[in-house]
Amino acid sequence: MDYFSVLFESVCLLAQSAIQLIFMSRLLGKKYRIWCFVLYPGVLFILGFAAAQSTIINTVAIGMQLLLLSGISQVALRSKCSVSFLSATIAIYISQLSFGLINSIESIIFPHFVGMPLLYLLLAFATAAAFAICICCYAVVLSLLPLKENDQTTYIGLLLLPGLFFFLAEVYLLHMSYSQVSSTLSLTEAGKHLGLLFIQGLGLAALLCTLYAYRRICSGFQAQSALASLTQATQAQKVYISEAQMRYEQTKAFRHDIKNHLLLLDGLLRNGQIAESRDYLKRLESISTSLSFPYQTGNPVVDILLSEKLELAKASGIKAEVSLLLPKVCEIDDLDLCIIFANALDNALKACQSIEGTSSISITGKQQGDFYLLEFCNTCSEKSLPQIGIGLSNIKSVAEKYHGAMLIETHDKKFSLNVLLNISLPADNSSRQSY
Repeated sequence: MDYFSVLFESVCLLAQSAIQLIFMSRLLGKKYRIWCFVLYPGVLFILGFAAAQSTIINTVAIGMQLLLLSGISQVALRSKCSVSFLSATIAIYISQLSFGLINSIESIIFPHFVGMPLLYLLLAFATAAAFAICICCYAVVLSLLPLKENDQTTYIGLLLLPGLFFFLAEVYLLHMSYSQVSSTLSLTEAGKHLGLLFIQGLGLAALLCTLYAYRRICSGFQAQSALASLTQATQAQKVYISEAQMRYEQTKAFRHDIKNHLLLLDGLLRNGQIAESRDYLKRLESISTSLSFPYQTGNPVVDILLSEKLELAKASGIKAEVSLLLPKVCEIDDLDLCIIFANALDNALKACQSIEGTSSISITGKQQGDFYLLEFCNTCSEKSLPQIGIGLSNIKSVAEKYHGAMLIETHDKKFSLNVLLNISLPADNSSRQSY
């Protein structure tokens, strides 16, 4: 029986280690290296042997396993400390819980088969059932908690304390309630194990409900961000429509009067009033200039947005430079351009207005093959460097939607925002959006 126990526990430990590593790999969206599947079970073998020899090590063995799995995740998967710790906690908790549920059933049934050969078959069947429960729970968690998505990890702190509580409660139950199977079982003991089975079932349900609630909370935060972004985009569209209507009325009036202007010029020229003709032409030129946008980017939506935002910059004494020509053939939607320019310029204006002295905003654009690079550069204070908030998050979402990226840099009191967009491919609407 001793040889069977050693071999059986070794096989279970190898299988359990592999399942936990695969689960964490799927949960975090990254792949482990081969050395992880050797190191992790190897250390667990040593830890199990040491725990059998020392009461102190046996008491803290589960905690050491948690730290080991979390550390391997951080090193091998390069994941954040909080994400690795939570993932390891869930992986070990579900594993312990699955075997704890089966232990409750074993403690009721197995005493009747002590000393019989059938006990070995029942033990193998019970272990297989525990692994099946564990794998099913892992599958449910993967559907509720996709930590590979960056937006989900933002609020990961909400799960750390509940996850740790579930973990410690299960460890306490396993440590205090289960021992070796005896040859007799009283009704009191049977009731105790049935109660433990019910409590652990509630523990599993509580974990899944908590993960579901967490996912809904994240969805709520995303919806709030989307509402703010849509409100901003709608406001930008209203400004565009209002400006377009005003320009249309001005152009209509100018076109209505153009014949009278030409007749007047003709009369001045006929009378030889050259100087007066030139003055009149200059006035017509100034009227014509006022009907056009101060910034010509090739996109009327961006032209109006730049006119509005940089007019505010001019009123605040902020120097503005624009070197930008958007390609005519472009897959980028006007609404997405509004989100990029509105958020970038709002952040730049806020940063420039928060400092004293000379401040400036520079906007440039360069096409590199199928990609277009937008760069927003502005002066800022070292004490008020922009943080990644809703605005920059929305810009990042637009960049990812068009198979691009966003990069921010700070150097010598200068803040630079670079947005790379693929202008040849249609938007990836299946990717996560926050607007």
